[in-house]
Amino acid sequence: MNTTAPIDTLVLMSFGGPEAPEEVVPFLRNVTAGRGIPEERLEEVGEHYYGFGGRSPINDQNKALLSALRAELDRRGIDTPLVWGNRNWEPYLTDEVRAAAEDGRTRFLSIDTSAYSSYSSCRQYREDFAQTIEALRGEGHDVSIEKIRQFYNHPGYAAACSALLKEGLEDFRGQVSRIDAQKHRILFVTHSIPNVMQDASEVATNGYRAQHEELMDHLLQELPEEMRLPAELVYCSRSGSPEVPWLEPDVNDRMEELAAEGITGVVLVPIGFISDHMEVAFDLDTEAKETASELGLAFARVATVGTHPVFVSGLVDLIEERVAQLRGEEVETPVIAGTTPLTPGSGACSIDCCRGRIDRPTVPNW
Repeated sequence: MNTTAPIDTLVLMSFGGPEAPEEVVPFLRNVTAGRGIPEERLEEVGEHYYGFGGRSPINDQNKALLSALRAELDRRGIDTPLVWGNRNWEPYLTDEVRAAAEDGRTRFLSIDTSAYSSYSSCRQYREDFAQTIEALRGEGHDVSIEKIRQFYNHPGYAAACSALLKEGLEDFRGQVSRIDAQKHRILFVTHSIPNVMQDASEVATNGYRAQHEELMDHLLQELPEEMRLPAELVYCSRSGSPEVPWLEPDVNDRMEELAAEGITGVVLVPIGFISDHMEVAFDLDTEAKETASELGLAFARVATVGTHPVFVSGLVDLIEERVAQLRGEEVETPVIAGTTPLTPGSGACSIDCCRGRIDRPTVPNW
C-alpha cells in the first residue's frame, strides 16, 4: 500500500449544519458565538433551514465527498484512515481527533471544504486546529494538524468548474435557443465577506476577490467562442450589521440592474461554493431564482463541483503534494496559468495571513 507518512490520519474539515429543526437555533448559536447576535435574529435566519425541513444539505454532501475521497484513496492504494470533523456541529473536529489519538494516531492532514483565502475560509480553520491541539494537550494527547493548500487555482478544481460551466451553458441555451452576448450575462457568485476581511486576505496572498477573478478569467477562456458572454463577480449571503461594509454587488441587486439595462437572461455560477449547501439551496436556488422570475429573466444555475471525479482526484493530488512537502521532498505544485501558487515560501498561510478582528492562536501551514 502507498503511505502518507508522516501523516497517519486524513480529516475532511467542514462548517457543519443541523440535522433536525430542534438543532437549528443551537447550531446558529455556535456559528455566531461571541458576536452578540440577538435570539430573534437567529430565529429569523433559522427560517431558511426550516424551509428545508430544519436540516442542512451540507451534511449529506460531506458524507458523499467523504465516500468519494475514500474510493479515490483506495484506488491509489492509500489506506490512511479518513475521518470527518466540523467547526459548528457534530461530528466536531476535536471529538474526531481525540478518538483517533486514543487509537494512537497523532499526525493529521486536513482537507478543508473552502477553495479561497480569507479569514473565514482558511485562517479560522487554522484557529480551529490550534484550539483542538491545545484542548487535547490538556488531556495528555500530543497531536499536530496540517492542511492542504487553498485549491481555487488547482487544475483539478478548475477543470471540474470548467466542465460544469459548459454543461450549465448548454442547459441555458436550451431555454433561450441562442446564447447572445447582447442579452445574456454570466454571474459568478461567491459568499460576501466584510471589506476588512477582504483587506486582511491581501496581506500575504493575492486576496479573496482576486482569487475568484483569476479563476473566472481562466474559465471564460476555456469556453468555446459561441458560449462566451460578458461576466462579472457578484455576492450572496451577506450577514451582520448593515453599517459594516461587505463586498458588493449582491446577486439580486445586480440582476435588477441588468434587467433595467435590457438584459433578458442570466447564468449563475456558484464559483465560491463546492457543494449545494444552504447558501446555494436558499440564496441562489430559492431567492435569486425568484428574483429572476419576478424580473422576467431566463435563469440557469450551474452545478457545484460536489463529488465530480476530476475535483475529487485533484483533492487527493493535493494530499499527496502536501505529504511530500512534509517529507522534505521536491514536489511540483501545479496551478492554472496566470495564477499564483500558494506554496511554502509564498507567505500564504503564515501567522500573518488573513488575520481576524481578534487575534487567536493559529496553526501556520508552512
